[in-house]
Amino acid sequence: MTKLEQAGKTAVIPSKVNRKQQREYDKELYKARHLIENFFAKLKQFRAIATRYDKTARNFLEAIYFASVRIWLV
Repeated sequence: MTKLEQAGKTAVIPSKVNRKQQREYDKELYKARHLIENFFAKLKQFRAIATRYDKTARNFLEAIYFASVRIWLV
């Protein structure tokens, strides 16, 4: 954790319940992190993206855009 703090970063990971000295974290930032992690988990559900069928970066990016819109609409 000290390397993160030296770099000016903050950890957004809550401590385990049984830890003697609880670490402080921003709960609102943790909620946003959770949403982002869930989005990437849903994005990986799309087979074409998980295995990267597209040969060019442009087509792969378009597939990500398409999947993102589908996730956002559902």
